[in-house]
Order: sequence, then C-alpha cells, then structure tokens
Amino acid sequence: MMTATRIQARSLNKQFTLHHQNGVQLDVLTDLEFDAKSGECLIFSGRSGSGKSTLLKMIYGNYLATSGSLQVKHGDEWVEMVAAAPRSVVELRRHTIGYVSQFLKTIPRVSTLNLVMEPALERGWSVEQARERAESLLSRLNIPERLWHLAPSTFSGGEQQRVNIARGFMVAWPVLLLDEPTASLDETNRAVVVELMQEAKTGGAAMVGIFHDAEVRQTIGDKQFNVSANEVSSHVQ
Repeated sequence: MMTATRIQARSLNKQFTLHHQNGVQLDVLTDLEFDAKSGECLIFSGRSGSGKSTLLKMIYGNYLATSGSLQVKHGDEWVEMVAAAPRSVVELRRHTIGYVSQFLKTIPRVSTLNLVMEPALERGWSVEQARERAESLLSRLNIPERLWHLAPSTFSGGEQQRVNIARGFMVAWPVLLLDEPTASLDETNRAVVVELMQEAKTGGAAMVGIFHDAEVRQTIGDKQFNVSANEVSSHVQ
C-alpha cells in the first residue's frame, strides 16, 4: 500500500500567555517539524510537560499554533490548521480526523449505542449498518449488552473509556489521534484496542499517538517523534 502524507508540520511554534501572571509568555513548542503518513503510526514521545498532548490538540484544532505551519490533508486538499476557519475544523472532525482520549464526554439521556453510532450516522450510514458496527465494537470491548441502551454517564471509568474507544473506531478515519487509549485498561481490553489500532493502520489511517505503555508503543508504532528534542526516529522505544 502506498503511503501518503496526511499531516505536515513545519517551523511549528506554540506559546501560552499566562494572563493571571502579568502576561508572561511560556514557550511550549518550538520549531517542530514532522510528517505523519497513511498506514503508519507516529508516536509522540518526550519528557513529561514537553507538550505532547498540546500538540495532539493543535492537530485536532482545539489549540491554535502561535506561528509556523500545521497542515492536514482533507480529501484532495490541504487545510492549514494555523488559519483554519471554524467551519473547516468542523468538517475535518466529521470526515477526516478522529480523536480517542481516555475521557468520554457523556450526554445525559443519550444511550451508549446511540453515542457510539453517531460518527457513522453523520457520514450517512443507515441506522442498521451503524447499529451492527456499534454492537460489534461494544461486544469486542466487553461492554455488557445490558448496558448498551443506558446512558454511559452512570458507568465506571473503565467502561466509559471503552465506550469512547468504540466511538473512536466506529468509522474509518484518514487521520486518527490517540491520547493514551490503553491507559488503565486490563490486559484483555488492551489487546482488543491494539487489534483495533492495527486494523485502522491496515485500512490506511495515519495514526498519531501518545502511549506510556512501552509494549503498546513498540507493537503499534512505526516512527517516534521526540517532542522535547524535535527529532523523528524509526526506532520506537
């Protein structure tokens, strides 16, 4: 399978202004350069506080870069995240960029099944197709069927995390961002998530992730970008 570049960062910088401390500016990311390609997983590494999660949120459009270029391939076009209009970010999140974190944003009275199905329904899937895929994912992630029609706001932290993972893998994303998806999972469910990530890679997703679990990093990672050192390596540690 040919690999195509899906994310491209050049001379990327991020500063935070601490308004409650007399406007002190904190340099978080400086002159970063990296690419992420389809069918590969790029691991973000670096010391604690080096800006790994900040960088993921910049790709997703939650944080705006201070300067430089951060481009994401959307269909046949490149979208410059440093200057993207809000509607462009919404379109990217609907069709191009998936995001899986440890935390589920629950909606009162919306069932687990409907929450997981939502990304597929937004893509125009039939309800039957979406339900079949959602049920398959929930089963693989060991969410008991008796919980599927309940709102996940009442679930345990681990159950909510697995619902969030099911939602994240509901459709095929050209770009998939992963922020510690296996944290706190038991061995059985961690293995399921690794399988889902391998399937997404095989399907052509350009995956970018943060993983504190060395075994998962080495299993799923193809390249490693050390955010602290601004270096890309094909040796994943």
